[in-house]
Amino acid sequence: MARTWFITGTSRGFGREWAIAALDRGDRVAATARDTASLADLAATYGDKLLPIALDVTDRDAVYAAVARAHEHFGTLDVIVNNAGYGQFGMIEEISETEARAQFETNVFGALWVTQAALPFLRDGGGGNIIQVSSIGGISAFANIGIYNASKWALEGFSQALAAEVGLFDIKVTLVEPGGFSTDWGGSSAQHATKLPAYEKTRELAAESRAKRVAAPGDPEATRSAILKIVDAENPPLRVFFGNGPLGIATADYESRLAEWREWEPVSIEAQG
Repeated sequence: MARTWFITGTSRGFGREWAIAALDRGDRVAATARDTASLADLAATYGDKLLPIALDVTDRDAVYAAVARAHEHFGTLDVIVNNAGYGQFGMIEEISETEARAQFETNVFGALWVTQAALPFLRDGGGGNIIQVSSIGGISAFANIGIYNASKWALEGFSQALAAEVGLFDIKVTLVEPGGFSTDWGGSSAQHATKLPAYEKTRELAAESRAKRVAAPGDPEATRSAILKIVDAENPPLRVFFGNGPLGIATADYESRLAEWREWEPVSIEAQG
C-alpha cells in the first residue's frame, strides 16, 4: 500500500534522496523547499505523486498550512521527515545572538513546528513514522560547531520525550544520526561566524580532527534503501547511525563519560546530603 511522506529540505542532500526513494517505489511525497524550482526535475519525472510546497520551516503558521495542504491533497500522512537544517560554524565565543537564534529557529523550532502540525493527522490516521534528522553531533560535540551541536542535542531531547508520549498512538519516532556524508552540509548551505584571531590554533586542530573523522564521506544515495528499512520496520529504532564512523565516536565518548561519572561518584554521593 502506497504511503504518503512529508519531507522538509528536499532541494538537496538526504531530503532529496529520500524523496526519490519513496517515489521510486510508488509512494507519494509532499516535498518542501524554500525554492520549489529545485524540485522541477522531480515533478517532471514523478507527476502527481509529488506535491512541491514552498516552505520556510521557521514560519510556524506556514508550516501548519503546508502540513494541512499535504494532508488535504493526498488524503493521508504516514511518514514525516524533518530534514531541513544547516550547519553553523564558529567557536562559542564567536557566535552572535543572531546566528545562535537562527540556528535554533531552523534546526529545533522548525522540526518542532512540523512535528506538532503533523501529530493530529498521524493520530487520526492510526499511526505513522516521524523521522528526525539529527547527527553524530547530536550525541557528541566538537570544537567550532558547538551551537550546531546544541541545536541537535535539543532535537534529540524533545524527540526522545516525544517517542514516550506517542507510542500508544502507534506513532514511531526515529532519530537518524549521520556521520560525514558527501552532502552540502559544510558547503554553500553552511554559515560561518566572524573569526577571532585568538582561536586560530584551536580552529586548525578542529579542522584536523574533522578530517580524520570524515576521512571517507558516505554516499547520500546509499541512504535511500536504509531509510526505507527504517520506515518499513515493525519496531524501528529510536536512534540509528547512518555511516560507519559514528559508532566508534559514540563508544569512545560514552565510555569516557561513564568513567568520569564513576571517578567522581564520591562527590556525587556527598552532594546528596
